[in-house]
Amino acid sequence: MSEPMTMLGKKLLEDELSHLIRVEREEIKQAIAEARELGDLKENAEYAAAKERQSIIEGRILNVQSKIASGRVVDVSLLNTEKIVFGATVTIFDHQKDCTTTFQIVGEDEAMTDPKKISYNSPLGKALIGKEVGDEVIVKAPKGDLTYEVQDIKYC
Repeated sequence: MSEPMTMLGKKLLEDELSHLIRVEREEIKQAIAEARELGDLKENAEYAAAKERQSIIEGRILNVQSKIASGRVVDVSLLNTEKIVFGATVTIFDHQKDCTTTFQIVGEDEAMTDPKKISYNSPLGKALIGKEVGDEVIVKAPKGDLTYEVQDIKYC
């Protein structure tokens, strides 16, 4: 299933992939070579640690390649709707905190890079999709229902 991502989200994944392949993969090759020179591989903690790190790096490379290949890039600047959809920049009023917050609804990987972005899969993200300015949004949380009001929606 293709996951939506903004153009920035795709670029962040491409940059991470480049770093993993060009920097981290090369560093771990060197670490493995150095650990091999230390002798007996069965009792070589440096070698075991380097091989484990290599496995993690290779797994992440495959994961990022898969996300890029199967991802569906959404050009937010082309969106024009009254409803909140993936990529929208939303301003909400938080009734519990009595404050206004603005953030963009993006993919999970991109949401982890910036506190002003939330995942479309988060409880708040899911609750906001399809809403319009003026709508009240209730999010079920462990500490009780959280109430928000949609104040503004932008696509840029």
